[in-house]
Amino acid sequence: MHKSSRIYVAGHRGLVGSAITRALRAKGFDHLIERTRQELDLRDQIAVSEFFRETAPEYVFLAAAKVGGIHANDTYPAEFIHDNLLIQNNVIDAAYRQNARKLLFLGSSCIYPKMCPQPMKEEHLLTGPLEPTNEWYAIAKIAGIKMCQAYRKQYGFDAISAMPTNLYGPGDNFHPENSHVLPALIRRFHEAREVGADRVTIWGTGTPKREFLYVDDLADGLLCLMEHYSGESQVNVGCGEDLSILSLAQLIAEVIGYKGEICTDPSKPDGTPRKLLDVSKINELGWRAQTSLRTGISATYESFLSQPYAER
Repeated sequence: MHKSSRIYVAGHRGLVGSAITRALRAKGFDHLIERTRQELDLRDQIAVSEFFRETAPEYVFLAAAKVGGIHANDTYPAEFIHDNLLIQNNVIDAAYRQNARKLLFLGSSCIYPKMCPQPMKEEHLLTGPLEPTNEWYAIAKIAGIKMCQAYRKQYGFDAISAMPTNLYGPGDNFHPENSHVLPALIRRFHEAREVGADRVTIWGTGTPKREFLYVDDLADGLLCLMEHYSGESQVNVGCGEDLSILSLAQLIAEVIGYKGEICTDPSKPDGTPRKLLDVSKINELGWRAQTSLRTGISATYESFLSQPYAER
């Protein structure tokens, strides 16, 4: 990419899209194309096609998606598969038809089988059943990977896919029901400390292990892929380390200053037992995550505190 390249970041106000935008601007890319959801509904094929005709982006970061945690995925399965399929189909096809030089599609580590060998390698895709609580989102993302591969195979379109691990950071969604586990725990421990609660109960047994990547590290990795990778296979992006949900809760409580008891609720679903990505492929390109989990949680908590209460 050149500093003057026309770059479209789909979903630029979201957690990932905003981080990509920050990273691009920090590196001197000053011709960014942005549209809010109100300005452009990516589920509308005609609107998306017209937008690409008018703006002719050379590079596309497809970070727009309907996302959420276990509760949201299990509650709104139709929306998760419908909206994500429409968004990625419209954007990938329009980018190809308007001669974009390259497109990067963002997936999720939930594309891998529930009982996948650990750490999860790119070649483990489609080797076993998915986690039932988020299979609709996962199937949509797998379709996005396959669409990129199909357009590469049939048309020679340089579409690549990146599969990030669990993400968190400034601008995260802290909704009490629809957020992912890390920001949800930040909110719960903060509120528990504020009211002086003597205990906080977390979903599940606390034993599942998860990997967490600070979103600005992800953005840096995506720029690395956009500039240095071109291939059919999706590329995992993570930090290469994980910890149990209970250990995560204890770390968040420590950062926030909550002193009460942390209890588990085994009647609630655990989700996939472990999700650790093999990140050797992107490491070979010279990229590694830089932000420690404690540092990232502290920055994310500061972001939470800076949000108006009504918007949390």
